[in-house]
Amino acid sequence: MPISNHRNAATRWFGRSADLLLPIERRILESARQGTTIARDVNAHFKAQSTVGERLSDRIAEIGGSWSFILSFLGFLVLWVIVNTVLLTRQSFDPYPFIFLNLILSMLAAIQAPIIMMSQNRAAARDRLDASHNYEVNLKAEIEILALHDKFDAIRDAELKQIAETLVRITDRLARLEGAGSSVSNSTLGSPPT
Repeated sequence: MPISNHRNAATRWFGRSADLLLPIERRILESARQGTTIARDVNAHFKAQSTVGERLSDRIAEIGGSWSFILSFLGFLVLWVIVNTVLLTRQSFDPYPFIFLNLILSMLAAIQAPIIMMSQNRAAARDRLDASHNYEVNLKAEIEILALHDKFDAIRDAELKQIAETLVRITDRLARLEGAGSSVSNSTLGSPPT
């Protein structure tokens, strides 16, 4: 079955008429009919559409979720405690129980948490887009494979038909040869030897 027959292809491969296809299925069927590709770099497309704030939230989440940030922040906390307990024993600006440090950490967490959630939401949206794209590519590959099967079936049917016609011609030729051979042998058997 050729892919160019749009309505028959929709019924054959999707089990419903072309009018009832989803937009994504129509796009894939049209791509298969035209022989064009649908694969694209989803991440590059996603990055191109992101705003400065979205890219910034991704970068902050990337830094905030790294071991280098955790270790450097741990170093900052240790330095803060040492400075306020050992070095500045008489005039420390944040004496034990480090209330100012608690305030800074709370504010940092209050700002960092929504930024990381924004980045996670974008990652989830990117994953959904990637999954949708994978579905399109897989569906197109399945349609192309079915089309190849149809082409191979058509070629095989044509070859079988040609083989059958050749066999009929060979059978006819053998029958004529046998008929001619039996008439020759009958004529030689019926005549006396000379």
